[in-house]
Order: sequence, then structure tokens, then C-alpha cells
Amino acid sequence: MTLKHVVAAVQMNCELCNKAGNLQKAQMLIEQALEQQATLIVLPELFNTGYRVEEQDWQYAETIPGETTDYLQRIATQHDVTIIGCILERGEIEGTIFDTAFVIAKNGILGKYRKTHLWDQENIRFNRGDALSVIHKDDLKIGLQICYEIGFPEGARILTLQGANILVYPSAFGEKRYYVWDIASRARAIENGCFVIAANRSGSEKQSTHFGGKSRIIDPQGNVLAEAVQEDECIVATINLQRVIQQRREVPYLRDLNKAVFHPSE
Repeated sequence: MTLKHVVAAVQMNCELCNKAGNLQKAQMLIEQALEQQATLIVLPELFNTGYRVEEQDWQYAETIPGETTDYLQRIATQHDVTIIGCILERGEIEGTIFDTAFVIAKNGILGKYRKTHLWDQENIRFNRGDALSVIHKDDLKIGLQICYEIGFPEGARILTLQGANILVYPSAFGEKRYYVWDIASRARAIENGCFVIAANRSGSEKQSTHFGGKSRIIDPQGNVLAEAVQEDECIVATINLQRVIQQRREVPYLRDLNKAVFHPSE
């Protein structure tokens, strides 16, 4: 079993409604991660379209699998790498849209997650997801959440109790709420004894939405192993899953959780 993994978070400024350009930029940043031997790479929320495409949500939404996941699948297959992204997904019912994260490896789509806690106008734009599950890639047990959900400890805890040892947050998190991003991302790591990868957007859209950047990789003690400082950047860190076990033994929140009171899996 391989306990050490090189993981990466991509931070990028996206051009609204320019799928081709955004995919090319994402590939460039993925290639930077590959040059540093990364085997798990996380992209931001709605990286392929930009976030503020609300007037054209249906136009730019895709099926999974579909155009964007096929594009990333080719990269994953060529380089034997795992890629996590997040796009607008067309639902099974015509006219419905989800904000959906997915995990792609060389052998295909390993799983997906539809955002359940929607921020502000997302409640008008999107349908809510209704399921949490851990996605396995070798000894990595990946719990997916999206952006705003970094402030909801319940989802992270349920995923941890389902076996997650790494929590991943593709995000388009706002600049003025950096204080939430900073504390919540480290809190989710500490309280669950997990690694956290939070890949955030940078730049601005429609002169009113300003993204916070500061994508980060965090260890189970809440230490920030790497943090992005540039508009377009790929940060990389080596994680050792043995630290998950060590932290959960040193601070045994999961052992001491009174499940009979909280019923976290129901």
C-alpha cells in the first residue's frame, strides 16, 4: 500500500463562457503539476465555464460523461493521473442543472457528487444533490464537497465516518469571506483528522464577484502545507496517509464521538 502521494490544487482565473480557453489553461496548469510528479490534481468549481454564467447555465451545462470529462479523461489516461473537477451538469430531468464534482482516473469516471448546500443565487440556478459517498482510488478515500460547503462540518464528518482520509473542495469562494475560508478549511482537517485540498478560483467576474484565491493543501493537524499566491498557479505537496492515523490517535474525536446522540449517518 502506498501511503505517500503527491497531490496538487489548481488555482485559475477563468474566462466567462470560453470553454475551449478555460480547458486549455487548465491543461497547462495540470501539466505543471505533472512535472512535479503529482498523481492527484484538483481543479476549481465551474472551472470550464466561469462561475457567473447564470443567464446561460443550460447552454453551458453538460452531461457526465460529456465534453469536459472526456477532455480530462484523455489527460488522465495519458499520464495515469487522477483529476477532480467541478462543472455544470445537466440532470436526468430535462431542464434541471446540478453543480457537480467528479473524480476521473485512467480507467474512467470513478464517481461524482452534486452540491447539496447552495449559496445565495445558486438556490435559483441549481437543483440540490441528495447523496454523500466516498470515492476510492487505491488507498486514497476521497470525500467530495464543493465551495460553500467548507463551512458545513456535517458533510465532512459524514464522509469521514464513511472512511474518507482526504476531503476535497473545488471552489469559487469569495475574497471578502477569506476569514471563513482560512478557519473552516483548517477546522475540517483538524476535526476529522483528514488531509484537505481546497482549489479556489481567482480573479473577478462581471465587476462584482471577486474570488479569494489562496488555494491550499492542509494536513490533519491543520497546518497549511502549500498555498497559492498567484492568479494562475498550481500548488503541490506530498501527503503521507500515516499522518491521518497518527492524528486520529492523538486527538481521538472520531473515537469519542457519541453516535447514539448525533446519528451522523442518518
